[in-house]
Amino acid sequence: MKNINLFFKLLKKEVGFHKPVVGFENPFKVLISTVLSQRTRDENTAKASKQLFSKFPSAKKLAKAKTKEIEKLIKPAGFYKVKAKRIKKIALDIEQKFNGKVPFSLEQLISLDGVGRKTANCVLVYSFRIPAIPVDVHVHRISNRIGLVKTKSPEETEQKLMKLIPRNKWIELNDLMVKFGQKKCFPRNPKCENCLLNKECDFGKKRIK
Repeated sequence: MKNINLFFKLLKKEVGFHKPVVGFENPFKVLISTVLSQRTRDENTAKASKQLFSKFPSAKKLAKAKTKEIEKLIKPAGFYKVKAKRIKKIALDIEQKFNGKVPFSLEQLISLDGVGRKTANCVLVYSFRIPAIPVDVHVHRISNRIGLVKTKSPEETEQKLMKLIPRNKWIELNDLMVKFGQKKCFPRNPKCENCLLNKECDFGKKRIK
């Protein structure tokens, strides 16, 4: 698919009404929630995040928390022992390196132990409204399935999309693709037959012949 404007037009129609990304969400909560979201379902992330932030709503408080207590609170997110150590270390780094404030540059964010480009880009987009393209499983899968890119890793997908997508559309891309992936473009059995993008999508065109 080469017509990016048409892609966004059809994608927005498929997603339907969605709250625009306005940024300014609590950067600490976005950062930690994104780490918790790894290899788990959205509802599990939401439950774990709610429990965690009800007791430790800041880097300062989380940095001082006992690991066992963190594990108990984030258990719904899975891999809770690994994640507990990771988010506690992130909180400590924020306190020690950045005076308790989440940084707002990609380089500084990925300097935090356990924070990769996807997580860093989520913070840039959803907290600071800085143009970036967070590539999660939805974005990587859908970009390749439609034919926007031909890549093997999320990192490669990010670099290709940054060249392909106009910068003024970066902020909304992740939100739209995630919603599309949850609503119609499923990992298995996507609903190609009634998808508005099926005539433009490499996968869809083959499937509905």
